[in-house]
Amino acid sequence: MIVPVPKTSTTPTNERKLKTASQLGQPSLFDTFFPLDGRRLEILDQTGKIVAPEWMPDLSDEKVIAGYKTMLLARIADLKAVSYQRQGRLYTLPPNKGQEAAAVGSAMALEKPDWMVPAFRELGAQLWRGVPLKTVYMFHSGSEYGNVYPEGVNVLPNAVPISSQLPHAAGIGHAINYRGGKEVVIAYFGDGGTSEGDFYESLNWASVFHCPVIFFCNNNQWAISVPRKHQTKAKTLAQKAIAFEMPGIQVDGNDLFAVYRATKEAVDYARSGQGPVLIEAETYRMAAHTTSDDPTKYRTAEEEALWAPRDPLIRVKSYLIERGLWSDKQEQEASEQTTIEVEAAFREAEQFPPNDVEENVRYAYEKMPDVLRDQMEEYKRFAAWKEGK
Repeated sequence: MIVPVPKTSTTPTNERKLKTASQLGQPSLFDTFFPLDGRRLEILDQTGKIVAPEWMPDLSDEKVIAGYKTMLLARIADLKAVSYQRQGRLYTLPPNKGQEAAAVGSAMALEKPDWMVPAFRELGAQLWRGVPLKTVYMFHSGSEYGNVYPEGVNVLPNAVPISSQLPHAAGIGHAINYRGGKEVVIAYFGDGGTSEGDFYESLNWASVFHCPVIFFCNNNQWAISVPRKHQTKAKTLAQKAIAFEMPGIQVDGNDLFAVYRATKEAVDYARSGQGPVLIEAETYRMAAHTTSDDPTKYRTAEEEALWAPRDPLIRVKSYLIERGLWSDKQEQEASEQTTIEVEAAFREAEQFPPNDVEENVRYAYEKMPDVLRDQMEEYKRFAAWKEGK
């Protein structure tokens, strides 16, 4: 379905002499949803109905169910994490509630050798790509081993500084080209991240050198307390791609199928050597920015109520039930079993032994600088004195 984007007084128009998508050699999806045309890709509406069958991706029922189960796992793991944090058993963390379709749908479009460069709100994508939930919990408990993923899981650790991970993604893409590889990179960031210099520098580098990078913007409407309307005067974030002559597309980020279709098209485009793509997924952060944040101070209950029916899990569940692929009984059983698995993963993480102090600095440099080694030895002497040894 083609969803109109509300007009603003600053809306760019096609009267400007800009290259069209077809002139840039872009695929038909990017041509049809050219960002300056004020269109957004939506395939699955909030009632679970397919409203744009012509854009429906080629996904087996089994893969859709697997995607939904991963979304459910991410939702339960996230709610549990907030509960554990309130109990003082985890440190400050960013809730993922409401953004599961954007995370899982995009990750589903990747192949195993591809690279994922997350920000810090891509729990569903991490789980789909093979990052153990125990490891995620260890990261939020302060363990250095929360950044150690299984061999062959090409996922970088979370990047909390805003957009600092985007140059890394461009660099990985550049290295792929240099080595003659066929992998692609997907890099995640928020709407606030598009106001950082790293965003523009990374898109510019990737475009100039045709790096196979998908820049995936989770536009969840709020960068902590700063609303989307205060980030930029551009009508869409996707249209920022035009300055770099790369495809850009805005999609309904709460629609698993729209996210998958756009990302799959972007992956194929990048893998074929044509360069990077910018995707803007319009979604909503249904919880706080982090567990130290209070969204009631800047966000209205009316706005939250408006977005509640657009919950991505409700959409996919309704779709599966309508097609006879899921039932309320299966939902209950899956939720109960997933809760058991989540609680077991947290117990494992909580029982993991604490770091040795050296592990906090061991991996920063190939050879530890003297100044860092001196500080470490000083700390060890202090710790021994404190313990009365």
